[in-house]
Amino acid sequence: MHKRRIAIGVAVLAGAVTLAACGSDSKKDPAGTPSAAGGDDKPAASSVSWPAPSDASAQVKAAGLPMLGQEGQVLHIHSHLDVFVDGKAVTVPAEIGIDVPKQQISPLHTHDTTGVVHIESPVQAEFTLGQFMTEWNVPIGNDVLGTFKTGGGKELHVYVNGKEQTGDPAAIKLGAHEEIAVVYGAPADKVQVPSTYAWPEGL
Repeated sequence: MHKRRIAIGVAVLAGAVTLAACGSDSKKDPAGTPSAAGGDDKPAASSVSWPAPSDASAQVKAAGLPMLGQEGQVLHIHSHLDVFVDGKAVTVPAEIGIDVPKQQISPLHTHDTTGVVHIESPVQAEFTLGQFMTEWNVPIGNDVLGTFKTGGGKELHVYVNGKEQTGDPAAIKLGAHEEIAVVYGAPADKVQVPSTYAWPEGL
């Protein structure tokens, strides 16, 4: 497979670092809903909206990660994230972990609304779902997802490659080409949990 470098270019223009828009071969869904492999039966988009934070740098700092002038090249992998609330898909927004005004980027970030999480670090390191969710300002734990809590018939389940995980979901490590699904709601809210993602060429 021909691997095309997906990166943010850095150029010094008039004394300022300028980040060129990073292209992606990811397949965007016009409705912004994540696309799973074989996903002809995608659920409707949720009315829940968690936009990318207005201060990306502050959220990256809260996640314990650095802001960089360009994407790192020592570690370059991708995971895919689907989020479901009450049986409906929640859009993972573009530019999580990217501070456009400051022209800086976290080693953990998104470029578009496909749910592809880019892990591009200048050093070898492990990154977790909790760090990404902190960057998004949507906290996750054993009994919480963003503004929602478990109880009263509501449950939280997290899957990696279709297998349910136990323990603290924030501690789940992000691996290469892993499909992570976060599902919150009542057991009656049927969700077809994806086990794979249709990765575009180049990712």
